[in-house]
Amino acid sequence: MTPNPFPCGQIGRRQFLHQAGLGFFGTAMGALFAAEGKIQSAVADFPPRARSVIFLFMCGGVSHIDTFDPKDNRHAGTLMDAVGFGDNMAQMKRPVIPCKRTFRRYGQSGIPVSDWFPEVGSVIDDIAVVRSMFCHETNHFPAVIEMATGHRDRLLEHPSMGSWISYALGSENQNLPAFVTLGKPSSPVQLSGGYLGASFSATPFQNGDVPIHNLSTPKETSKRERDRQVEALQALNQEFRQRYAVHSAIAARTRAYELAARLQLSAPEAVDLGSESESIKQLYGIGKTETDDFGKQLLLARRLVERGVRFIQVCHAGGRGNGSWDAHDDMESHGPLCRQTDRPIAGLLKDLKQRGLLDDTLVVWSSEFGRTPWSQNTTGRDHNPKGFTAWLAGGGVRGGTIHGATDEVGYRAVQDPQYISDLQATILRQLGLNSERLEIEIDGRPVRLIEKGSKPIWGVLNS
Repeated sequence: MTPNPFPCGQIGRRQFLHQAGLGFFGTAMGALFAAEGKIQSAVADFPPRARSVIFLFMCGGVSHIDTFDPKDNRHAGTLMDAVGFGDNMAQMKRPVIPCKRTFRRYGQSGIPVSDWFPEVGSVIDDIAVVRSMFCHETNHFPAVIEMATGHRDRLLEHPSMGSWISYALGSENQNLPAFVTLGKPSSPVQLSGGYLGASFSATPFQNGDVPIHNLSTPKETSKRERDRQVEALQALNQEFRQRYAVHSAIAARTRAYELAARLQLSAPEAVDLGSESESIKQLYGIGKTETDDFGKQLLLARRLVERGVRFIQVCHAGGRGNGSWDAHDDMESHGPLCRQTDRPIAGLLKDLKQRGLLDDTLVVWSSEFGRTPWSQNTTGRDHNPKGFTAWLAGGGVRGGTIHGATDEVGYRAVQDPQYISDLQATILRQLGLNSERLEIEIDGRPVRLIEKGSKPIWGVLNS
C-alpha cells in the first residue's frame, strides 16, 4: 500500500493553528535549525556542482520524435512489429507515421529543436540533450514509479528521489521544506517518503495565486500573546517529544506541524510573486492565457531555489488519468502542451542565468517514457520505453551537447543507452552525493535509491 504523502492528516492548517493557539509553533521554535543530512557517508569526496534541482516532469509520455530527436520521414508507412507495447500486448504490425514538425538548428551548437519548442531552442546552448534514455515499464503508473524511485519491484515502499536527497543532505533553509512539489503529479509515489518516513515526503504547493493556504497568523492574535504561547508550548512539547519519540507516525505528524509553523515565518514572502517586476513575469509568460499557470510555477521554483530549497519537482499536465502528454489519438494534442511550457521553461533558464543561479542549479526535463514511431489510432503514437529523450541544464552540465542516439526511426536507444537510474546518478553526483553509498538498512537488508551498476552520464558533464 502506498503511504499517504500528505502526513498532516485530516485537520486543516487554519483549524489546527487556531484551535491550538498556534499550538505547535513552540515546537517549531524549539527546532529552528538547518537540518543536517542523515547519510553523511554518501557525501562524495568532490565538491558539489549544484545546490538545488528543479525537475520538470511532463506527465504522460512526450514524443521525442516530435520534439528533440528528429528523424526523416523516409520510413513512413513501413510496418513495424508492435508486440508488447502500451495497452496492447497482441502480436501485430503497425505503420510508421510521418512527423509533421519542422526542426530548426539553434545557437552556436546547432542542435535541432522542433517548431513546438522555439523558445527552448533559443537557450539550447545551455542544454545537454540525452537522446538515448530507456526504461523497462511500458505503462504509465509503473513507469512513473520507476522514474521516481529508481526501482521496479514493489517489495518495499521505495521513496522518491526528492525524498532521498532531502534525507541525505538535509535542508539549507530552516523555514522551508527541502523537497517541494508544484503542479499535479502522475502518482502519489512521486511525493512519497516511503521507507524513509513521512517526514521526508514532498510538501505540495498548490496551483494558483495562493500556493499555500492558511499561513497567515490569525489577526486576533498579537505578537505578545503568540510569544506567551510559544514559551508555554516549548515546555509542553519537550515532554511530548520525550514521551512519543519512538512513535514514527506521531513524530512525522509533529514534524509536519512544525513545518507548518515555520512556513509562517518565511513562506508568505517566498510565494508572493507580486514583488517580481513585470519584465520578469513576461519572461515566464505570466499574464498570457496559455502560459500563466506553468509560468507562475516556474517563477516560484526560481524563488524557492534562491531560498535554499533542495529539490523542486514541477509536474505538468498530471493529476488526471495517465497525464495529458499521452498522445494515443492524435499527435496534434502535443501542440497546446508545448505552448504551455515552452516560454516558461526558456524563461526559467534565462532568469536563472542572469541571476548567476544557473551555475549551481540543475534543471532536468523528462517524462516517464517516449512514444513509438508507429501509429496508434492512425495519427497518435503508443508508449515507448525503449528510447526517449531527457535533457539537463546548469549545475555543471555541458550545455550545447547531444548525448546518445536512437535508431533511424526513434524506436530504440542504440548509441550510449542510458537507463533512468543513470539520470538519477547524474543528479546525485552534481549535488555532491556518491550514489553507490546512498543506502540505508531495513531489517538487516541494505536498500538504495540506485541499484549497483548505474553511473552518471559523463558525456553531459563538464567534469
